[in-house]
Amino acid sequence: MEYLVVHWNVDPAILHIGSLELRWYSVLFVSGFILGWYIMKSFFLREKVNTNLLDPMLYMLLICTIVGARLGHCLFYQPDYYLGSWQGFWEIFMPWKGGLASHGGTIAILLGIWWYASRYGKKNGFDYVWVLDHLVIPVAFAAFFIRTGNLFNSEIYGGPTDLPWGFVFERNGETVPCHPTQLYEGLTYLLLGVVLMLLYWKRLDKMYRGTFVGIFLVVCFGSRFLIEFIKNDQVAFEADMALNMGQLLSIPFVLLGVGFLVYAYTKKLPARACVPESGPKKKGPTHFAHGI
Repeated sequence: MEYLVVHWNVDPAILHIGSLELRWYSVLFVSGFILGWYIMKSFFLREKVNTNLLDPMLYMLLICTIVGARLGHCLFYQPDYYLGSWQGFWEIFMPWKGGLASHGGTIAILLGIWWYASRYGKKNGFDYVWVLDHLVIPVAFAAFFIRTGNLFNSEIYGGPTDLPWGFVFERNGETVPCHPTQLYEGLTYLLLGVVLMLLYWKRLDKMYRGTFVGIFLVVCFGSRFLIEFIKNDQVAFEADMALNMGQLLSIPFVLLGVGFLVYAYTKKLPARACVPESGPKKKGPTHFAHGI
């Protein structure tokens, strides 16, 4: 069945303007945020949460994703280079040179949402877990876009395979089919996003707060842990490791997901936001003291 093998030689750039180029990865990355904004808007409207809070959420997520993912790559995968010289240190601030780690982005987003919920949550009827529950749904779709961008870049793929859907990444000089692990991960995230979206629209009032984020973390990072077994090492030091860096970093997130599920079914708080009524309060009857 070798005729099904995909010879992949797609240009990662959509167009070139002089020395500048517009890459598929960048377009897909931004598209994930745009789609996420509209999905979150539909959630806010359904649960009557103030939609003016969407813009600060978007800015927070953009900053946390880029900064966290960049620092995650530099500190988790190549600390010897980025912390070993001034040249390497300054390149930490140059994400366009490549190197983003989803685990670092996730950590930064968790911290950013903590700030966001503390700043806006109490007076708008939501808390930290509520934000996480809703945000992981568009994040799953954004993750699918990002992994598709990795495919266009011909990066983070797996080892050789004789399966009929193997990809020959010709731009990297490959001559044998390899596991398209970008697709394995991307399709997993897409399916996860669809399932979570269906649960939200069909069963929101029967779900407990913390269930969505719990399912997301277990499935997302559990699948990442398994797929890493067939993925090529990203850095040289992983060659001698029983579990690579991606797997070691995934384990805490899977455990965190289990923790959220335990929280959900222990606390049994409603998944829907409890927005305070904004109308004027009705005054009760006035009682007058009678003199003797």
